Amino acid sequence: MGAQISIPTETRHSGILGIGAYRPERVVTNEEICKTIDSSDEWIRTRTGIESRRFAGENENVVSMSIEAGRRALENSGVDAAEIGCVIIATSTHLLLTPPAASIIADALGTGGPGAFDLGAGCAGFCYGLALASDMVRAGTSDKVLVIGTEHLSVTTRPDDRGTRMIFGDGAGAMVVGRTEEPGIGPVVWGSDGSQADAIKQDKDWLQYFADLKEDPNADRPWIAMTGIAVFRWAAFEMAKVAREALDKAGVKASELDVFVPHQANSRITDLLAKSLELAEDIPVAHDIAEAGNTSAASIPLAVEEVLRTGKAKKGDTALLLGFGAGLSFAGQVVTLPEAPTA
Repeated sequence: MGAQISIPTETRHSGILGIGAYRPERVVTNEEICKTIDSSDEWIRTRTGIESRRFAGENENVVSMSIEAGRRALENSGVDAAEIGCVIIATSTHLLLTPPAASIIADALGTGGPGAFDLGAGCAGFCYGLALASDMVRAGTSDKVLVIGTEHLSVTTRPDDRGTRMIFGDGAGAMVVGRTEEPGIGPVVWGSDGSQADAIKQDKDWLQYFADLKEDPNADRPWIAMTGIAVFRWAAFEMAKVAREALDKAGVKASELDVFVPHQANSRITDLLAKSLELAEDIPVAHDIAEAGNTSAASIPLAVEEVLRTGKAKKGDTALLLGFGAGLSFAGQVVTLPEAPTA
């Protein structure tokens, strides 16, 4: 008979200990975007709610933005980097197949070599990472986990593509997840619909690009492409069901929410979801999209940071997070918000 395997038997709860964000300095207005696409500031604002977005500088990328967001999250949580047992990086725009961004970021932050991996789940990626981090803490795999959502979309969207260029922006947001006295992260509700995978995708793979170059030296490189109408219909009507299920799993009523933080995909989708959930008019709903655009996996932590930093929400508030996008993938959970960031 084999040896008895020992596992933690005590009840362990998880929660968000701190948050950090990095927003590139360069602000790109709608007027600037319209220099390369057929649109207008008024049209973009009306259809998406976006007024501006941030683009990373020439020397910035997924790794550099994540390091800064992670550093700020550690500082705001009062956690030493050496205490981190795992680093999870949610991104679709780390432009190297190997090495993964996570190990580089973990080393740069001085974590001392914990488990580290990249996670690709599109715009739902951060909520996926948060769920994994919560489960790790509750299971005893790690006492503290750093989760970062980060994207460099400005270099992956074609400058003249009206369907993507006006929507996406760059940035990184991070949360430290650790043990708490009371449950601070509810059960995740997640899933995918691969039948609609073509709604948001890279339009060709790199092998196809190299083959194209043999026929045409000026062949276009791969870009991210999106069928906006398909995504809008799916998100606006299907994600309300996911939101309600996440509330049910956490044992929280919509009327008990203090703040709603959906993925910042489109302000009209956000408004439709809030209406479907019958949220009270005085409940803050994140609209970080106005100044950040759609930052995919970075969207949720950046939006949480914004509602805390601006005082729309406070420590201890109950929030519903809801991520959805490429895959098509989705994930949502109810959380207790941490202290407002100071760094």
